[in-house]
Amino acid sequence: MSMKLEVEQTRGSAVHYNLSVAQLMSMSIQRKEGTLASSGALQVNTGKYTGRSPKDKFIVRESSVIDDIDWGQVNQPISEQQFERLYEKAQSYMKQKELFVFDGFAGADPAYRLPIRVVNEYAWHNLFAHQLFVRPTNEELLAHKAEFTVIALPGLKADPTVDGTKSETFICLSFEKKIVLIGGTEYAGEMKKSIFSVLNFILPGKGVLPMHCSANVGEDGDVALFFGLSGTGKTTLSADPNRRLIGDDEHGWSDNGVFNFEGGCYAKCAGLSEEKEPQIWEAIRFGSVLENVVLDPTNGVADYGNTQLTENTRAAYPVEYIEGAMIPGVSGHPNVIMFLTADASGVLPPISKLTKEQAMYHFLSGYTSKLAGTERGVTEPEATFSTCFGSPFLPLRPTVYAEMLGKKIDEHQVNVYLINTGWFGGSYGVGERMRLSYTRAMVTAALNGSIEEATFSAIPFFGLLCPDHVPGVPSELLVPRNTWQDKELYDKKASDLAQRFVNNFKKFSHVDASIVAAGPQV
Repeated sequence: MSMKLEVEQTRGSAVHYNLSVAQLMSMSIQRKEGTLASSGALQVNTGKYTGRSPKDKFIVRESSVIDDIDWGQVNQPISEQQFERLYEKAQSYMKQKELFVFDGFAGADPAYRLPIRVVNEYAWHNLFAHQLFVRPTNEELLAHKAEFTVIALPGLKADPTVDGTKSETFICLSFEKKIVLIGGTEYAGEMKKSIFSVLNFILPGKGVLPMHCSANVGEDGDVALFFGLSGTGKTTLSADPNRRLIGDDEHGWSDNGVFNFEGGCYAKCAGLSEEKEPQIWEAIRFGSVLENVVLDPTNGVADYGNTQLTENTRAAYPVEYIEGAMIPGVSGHPNVIMFLTADASGVLPPISKLTKEQAMYHFLSGYTSKLAGTERGVTEPEATFSTCFGSPFLPLRPTVYAEMLGKKIDEHQVNVYLINTGWFGGSYGVGERMRLSYTRAMVTAALNGSIEEATFSAIPFFGLLCPDHVPGVPSELLVPRNTWQDKELYDKKASDLAQRFVNNFKKFSHVDASIVAAGPQV
């Protein structure tokens, strides 16, 4: 029996199909799911879970995918019997609930988009789905037939002793049944990232490289990709008033070019200000969703500096709320790729050019620094590696994605740069954070090609090629060792970080020797 028929059996409790933004906003407020902020956005709290629950995410161990999935801590298996039990619970649960259904797409390119259906028990969750996925035209909606269904039921909790889960929360993907089943969490981002995981599994087989990156395009049609983990500047640097935003988080690279997976943006908004990020500020209006943002109880004004609920406050809005955004989010092949890192050890150069092999090495490494406990004065950085800058969402072996990237870099002669938005002159607590204006100048030089006029020299330990000059950037900042007073301490820190890279890369046992050789040497 199809999922549509299963859902329609619950009509005794009312099923709302493809409601408008205004209807979903109104019902969310009537049902006391959220509050209207002074900006016109809907403010909601997600309760216990204010972020993703990676330890509660499972993939059903099915015969058709068992040999393809990179099983482990990220891709945890659950049996078909366990999934069936949870699915039956979900069907019984939905019969007692008012439901909201969104039909749309994941993927802006019609040649590769995935028709999806999202079923929710919360009106605001359905509003989130409406704004974050690609919205169909009226004609497309009439012919729409979902190939994958997301069912998100926060009130349905698992029993770990019976259901084989690790907690009351579960995010289960069945590639054979083409269902994502989510329960026990109100955090809306689980829906978005589950479909990203689905695309990461499906699209490589169609010759499309799925990427966790932002993308923009210049006046001449030149496309840039920005890969980076949280806090590295991915959203900030791609929001360029002189370029058009394609998307802020998830993209595919096909034989035709780059396309956005999404129809919306899901921006962090802790510390948001109109001065620093005017585009995001202006996007938060009627139809947007504010997750876990504290409002002034007297006037409904959002206090973006208040992170008492979570540091992970979020704003969800359609991409067309960003002035000048590419609609639809489809463009040509990238000319430039930038890997962003915020190196708190202060040893990586602010910009360096990568060979193809170095690009594959650093793509597989996915390095940045996490400063756990900095508010308590801890100054030693913690090296963090997230494969392909998105390991929680990669069902296939990492080398599948890296090999595709290397092939496309060769095919389209793409220039790749590593940009350190972190520290120089010393580690965090001693050195200084690179000015945003300097980083923007380096990005501009990479985009317009002026950086290629420089002379490049390799730095010790990492072998990264650093330019001797970049317009608008003091030349003394370009070679990191020169910015440290204590050169011996720099060498020690650089050696330590290089060793962390080497240790992390040991898990890639089947990588070509040329890629291993392109990494740091200790």
